[in-house]
Amino acid sequence: MKRLLCLILCLFSFYGQTQEIEISGSRKTVRTSGDITAALIPAACLVTTLALEDYEGLKQGAIAGVTTLGLSYALKYLVKKERPDHSDRHSFPSSHSSVSFAGATFLQRRYGWQWGVPAYVVASYTAWSRVYGKKHDVWDVGAGALLGVGCAYLFTTPYLKNRNLSLAPVFSDNYAGIDMVMRF
Repeated sequence: MKRLLCLILCLFSFYGQTQEIEISGSRKTVRTSGDITAALIPAACLVTTLALEDYEGLKQGAIAGVTTLGLSYALKYLVKKERPDHSDRHSFPSSHSSVSFAGATFLQRRYGWQWGVPAYVVASYTAWSRVYGKKHDVWDVGAGALLGVGCAYLFTTPYLKNRNLSLAPVFSDNYAGIDMVMRF
């Protein structure tokens, strides 16, 4: 967990330096920070599943991640769309975005919105960094995000389903509520 915090602090250390760097240097710095955040989300998924000893979640996350990455690269080589910076013809879809959003969706779907919201914020930054860094356009990152979300939804089940959680509505003359039972 300390290593994860160190990575986050390193990421934020880039921001103080970007004001003093010319525009092209700024784009490079943002691209680098986007590279870091693209790796940070899958790392957070791995650390979370291991910390919770959720080996079923580890398997589901790995399948979702590998499928997302495989489809991303297959599409890159089939579509052959040129990047905005003209560096190559592997722009569509953004694999940074697809992996980031697959990880964010995995965390949200498996462990709830309290995990998902911060992960989606980081994934959105990653996608933005690819557009700002002129490596992708909005269509590339949008397609990558949809691909990642779709793969994660296909392969991820909520963690609490494995814990036999039952929810049922309760109605009375005086109140309405939800009855929750969890079997251990």
